[in-house]
Amino acid sequence: MDKPPILQIGPYPQWDQEPLDATFQVHRYFEAADKEKLLAEVGPSIRAIATRGELGANRAVIEACPKLEVISVYGVGFDAVDLQACRERGIRVTNTPDVLTNDVADLGIAMMLCQSRGMIGAETWVRDGSWAQKGLYPLKRRVWGRRAGVLGLGRIGFEVAKRLKGFDMQIAYSDVEAKPYASDMTFVADPVELAKQSDFLFVTLAASAATRHIVGHKVIEALGPEGMLINISRASNIDEEALLGALETGKLGSAALDVFEGEPKLNPRFLALDNVLLQPHHASGTIETRKAMGQLVRDNLTAHFAGQALPTPVL
Repeated sequence: MDKPPILQIGPYPQWDQEPLDATFQVHRYFEAADKEKLLAEVGPSIRAIATRGELGANRAVIEACPKLEVISVYGVGFDAVDLQACRERGIRVTNTPDVLTNDVADLGIAMMLCQSRGMIGAETWVRDGSWAQKGLYPLKRRVWGRRAGVLGLGRIGFEVAKRLKGFDMQIAYSDVEAKPYASDMTFVADPVELAKQSDFLFVTLAASAATRHIVGHKVIEALGPEGMLINISRASNIDEEALLGALETGKLGSAALDVFEGEPKLNPRFLALDNVLLQPHHASGTIETRKAMGQLVRDNLTAHFAGQALPTPVL
């Protein structure tokens, strides 16, 4: 049987690339010097797209592939895929939920601890001789027993909240409605009010047009000069200009961020700040999770071409 032709938008680890190449006729969009030329040549035959969450597939790419049947996303976020273009043509879309949930939640908690206790600066304090020359490291803020807010209590948000309970924190959350599985947490419908009630605000909601800049001036100012914002969702959920202004002026105490607009070329204003922890969009970046994600990408593609139910459809 001929291998189905697919378009690969971005690179995968070698342990995923080899089985993908073995099963499909892979055209590597990311390696093409002239991407328009590649699409003109192979687009008419492409039946599937394999992509990453942050890369997605825009309308131009989708329309260049008239035989396209399915888009398999390596990642839980699918906001970079033009879903409207897919709906118009009945193109299926899948992602890789669940397998990355716990690692993303772990990193969110680690970022909170690292930033609150000043661990990056503390290591530098040891390495550059400041401990020996200047004495004790400046005091930081505790985590346990304080107030945490979770904006978006889906899979990842719920796992974050579970971990926060281990720190005896007061936990509240916002979502489109109260969740029956969160009866031991406080539901706060308004994100601004949630921020007022939080020392740490975790952003864990899925990105969409409705959530774009949901964390804006009002939410950030409500979190205040002693508050910390932790984002392990999507950059579009936060108004970066508002965030930068608040961090620069002290209206917001600190932030810990794993995602940025225009990443990896983030706004250079972030680099000048000492009250923000910067991470390279690696919340799911463990060997175990990335292997599971790659497997799920292939499982969705294999199921589609075998005429079977998709394991993790979003459209």
